[in-house]
Amino acid sequence: MKINRRKFLKYSLCSLPACLAADAFFIERKWVGIKKLTVGKNPSHRIVHFTDLHHKGDKSYLSGVMDKINALCPDFACFTGDLVEDKVYLSEALSILSRISCPLFGVPGNHEYWSGVSFDEIAKVFDATGGKWLMDQEVTTNAGRVAITGSTGHNIDLKQKLKANKHLLLTHYPVFVEKLESIKFDLILAGHSHGGQVRIPFLGAVILPYNVGSYDKGLFKTGSGPLYVNPGIGCYLLPVRFCCRPEITVIQF
Repeated sequence: MKINRRKFLKYSLCSLPACLAADAFFIERKWVGIKKLTVGKNPSHRIVHFTDLHHKGDKSYLSGVMDKINALCPDFACFTGDLVEDKVYLSEALSILSRISCPLFGVPGNHEYWSGVSFDEIAKVFDATGGKWLMDQEVTTNAGRVAITGSTGHNIDLKQKLKANKHLLLTHYPVFVEKLESIKFDLILAGHSHGGQVRIPFLGAVILPYNVGSYDKGLFKTGSGPLYVNPGIGCYLLPVRFCCRPEITVIQF
């Protein structure tokens, strides 16, 4: 049976919503991308940033994320909050995270508090990698050349006490950057926004959570230094992503 041009266009338009829905619910939400970024002059450190796992029991997906991170061979990795949706998944998530082959530094997000997970259990796993679970603390890594400040987002009285060539801030909430005032960092990493999960081309995110402000996704220039907001690995509320793939970010800084 021959189909004329008008019918072809009609059938194509009718099938478009189904195709877009299939992409958003079944393809893009687990299609992890690797973004490469260089920040500042004379970069001397290679790090990986990932965030917002929201682990709900998909072990193969999270294991694949860890494999991708390990294959990138970073100096160290940074995690900016929201490990799990519910505390029943914490042990499983930590078991998979423990396979990381570099020091892992991280801070809590709102879901660590909402789910009532054990911060001590998380800290043990991060410590075992050679990294640190940072609760408004500052540590050094890379033979003392990088000072990492980890903020819970609840304490704005941050002070840089450790000397280092580069200063890095980890925080869950992007809008926290507006509270830093005169404190300067070579790089600030945040999550929480999920990039909106659903983005309309040329318009941006359909909806964003609180404490994101105008920093929804990507690199921003701020008064306290360059801020990178990662769109995250997992999904919240609905298992959907559109024009907003999950991301592992490789940063030279």
